[in-house]
Amino acid sequence: MNPERRPLIAGNWKMFHGGNSGLALAADVVSIAKRVPHADLVISPPYTILGAVSLDCQGKKVAIAAQNLHAKDKGAFTGEISGPMLVEAGCTWVIIGHSERRQLFGETDATVAEKTAAALQYGLLPIVCVGETLAEREAGKTLAVVKRQLEAFLDILAASDKAVAIAYEPVWAIGTGKNAGPAEAEEVHAAIRAWLAEKSPALAQRTRVLYGGSVKPDNAKALLGCPNVDGALIGGASLDAASFGAIAEAAEALAIAR
Repeated sequence: MNPERRPLIAGNWKMFHGGNSGLALAADVVSIAKRVPHADLVISPPYTILGAVSLDCQGKKVAIAAQNLHAKDKGAFTGEISGPMLVEAGCTWVIIGHSERRQLFGETDATVAEKTAAALQYGLLPIVCVGETLAEREAGKTLAVVKRQLEAFLDILAASDKAVAIAYEPVWAIGTGKNAGPAEAEEVHAAIRAWLAEKSPALAQRTRVLYGGSVKPDNAKALLGCPNVDGALIGGASLDAASFGAIAEAAEALAIAR
């Protein structure tokens, strides 16, 4: 964790907590935010409660992210949602290119780049996801895959002065209970930082690189303690307030100690 960047702890609720349970969880996160003044918290509920959660969290140091967006601002795209709509719903962040979107819904490097540009155009901060599959890791292709994915949207990030985020999420670690160890995570995060710096030192300095992939209370301190890990994109553990709070508190402790 770098002392010049505030840790960012983001919870991706996926297709869970879309009703009253989501409002209750958001209220718990507001309480957690009061205990971690040196960390930034973001939650990403399903579309159905974005507006309600945004109202409940307004002015309470919890930012709202959408889990996806369409690259166009409007049109005949049944089932999709646009950047301007997300802004109206109270979102300030949006997750782009999550491995589940790439694997299950056919998103490509090109569509991820298009959506990243749209997010910035409409005033949303993207959390852009990159990461390799198990087969790619075992073939020694991790860095090549991550670099290819990053290069698809690198120029778009460099053309903006916004403090965006990139999430490294090894696909083999998402929802499996497995995770990259601190050394493995740091290797990729350091490479991402170096590639950002090659494009623009300022970009490398302001961009927070998050780790995502079975982050839990028992491994959060070790992962967040890596020099180039600026926070976490959390899936399953973000669905439980106690677990999410413990991870946020680990980030807070490291932020205070640095």
